[in-house]
Amino acid sequence: MRKIEIHTVSAGGGPLLGELSVPGDKSISHRAVMLGAMAEGTTSITGFLAGEDCLSTIGIFRKLGVAIERQGTDVTVISPGISGWTTPTERLDAGNSGTTARLLLGILSGSAVTAEVTGDRYLCRRPMRRVTDPLAEMGAGFEFSGTGGTLPLTVTGHPLKAITYEMPVASAQVKSAVLFAGVSAAGTTTVREQAVSRDHTERMLTQFGGAVTIDGNSVSVEGGRPLKAAEVKVPGDISSAAFFMCAAAMVPGSSVTFRNVGLNPTRTGILDVLKEMGAAVTETVRSMGAEEPYGDVNVNAGTLQAVEIGGDLIPRLIDELPVIALLATQAEGTTVIRDAGELRVKETDRIEAVCTELRKLGAIIEPTQDGMRITGPVKLKGAVLSSNGDHRLGMMAAVASVVSEGPVGIEGAGCISVSYPGFFEHLDSLT
Repeated sequence: MRKIEIHTVSAGGGPLLGELSVPGDKSISHRAVMLGAMAEGTTSITGFLAGEDCLSTIGIFRKLGVAIERQGTDVTVISPGISGWTTPTERLDAGNSGTTARLLLGILSGSAVTAEVTGDRYLCRRPMRRVTDPLAEMGAGFEFSGTGGTLPLTVTGHPLKAITYEMPVASAQVKSAVLFAGVSAAGTTTVREQAVSRDHTERMLTQFGGAVTIDGNSVSVEGGRPLKAAEVKVPGDISSAAFFMCAAAMVPGSSVTFRNVGLNPTRTGILDVLKEMGAAVTETVRSMGAEEPYGDVNVNAGTLQAVEIGGDLIPRLIDELPVIALLATQAEGTTVIRDAGELRVKETDRIEAVCTELRKLGAIIEPTQDGMRITGPVKLKGAVLSSNGDHRLGMMAAVASVVSEGPVGIEGAGCISVSYPGFFEHLDSLT
């Protein structure tokens, strides 16, 4: 019988104080390597997230014949451009990374290679037809190994034609896959969203010489323009910082400053929620314009009140909703999260998993079809929680310890390293 390892975090004993520089943004790190591989020349990346997900992206493009060197958080990508890639002799393994797999399908669709794409057992349960359907409309070829529309699958690149795609749900991964395919397509490809999702792809395509036009909720890219190498600076990941931001907001007397964290407006929904719930949040923006804005954020604890979270705000904090649910257990009243059905097709069904795990701590939380209802404040007890192989759930469980009356054990805590190497050391440094 396989032994289940449990990482135990002691119950919180006081306020969180200090400064923190979180690892580089995962979404930006993925895209920097991908665009560096698509572009001709030498791309330099600083602040790269050396987590397992992003290392999977590097490993895949090396198998396509792209030279990638890494020293810590500095990465150099030396590529002949997408037209110079070679057909891989083995499967392209995306590990646990849905971003890697879905964006890769869009990129490979317009290449001259045929490759089989796979992932770990969790990723191989996640839906891929939401990506392959519009890509097939553009002319790409896909062959699924099974009938469930999941990995593994084989993608065969073909000459592509531009399309106008109406997004049924807001998804930066689907949008990015179609736009990446559009770079190689004949004509101008347009993606229309119901609500604007994170825009890292649009910003970075422009940085690499792509012809991108943005009109409200529509993004267009002109095909047939070769990309050129660039220099990319990756800010700290606000989705990673969010776990400690919520921790600081929950514990009286806490004050934590986050240095050089990404402040892209399509990602800062967590700051809006913290302010609305009663935490004291101040931001100092150091960069704006076409490149990624970043800066410092200070979070002080406050008296928390329940809120309703839904609509256009959801795409701006979709990855932070597990820890927001934890935050809501310490707020006065009933917090309602709606319009978040996308959570059901993440690394796990995050709606069911968050409710199941937080109930073990004594939380009053109920799942709905597209979200959750959380009533507080509740004194949380110690318990052993499962990460379900999902890094966001693992971090949520660890952060719960700062407001629990007993230690919190985490089954499968190793998955946290896919996005946040050094997470537990940072938690210790603040508590």
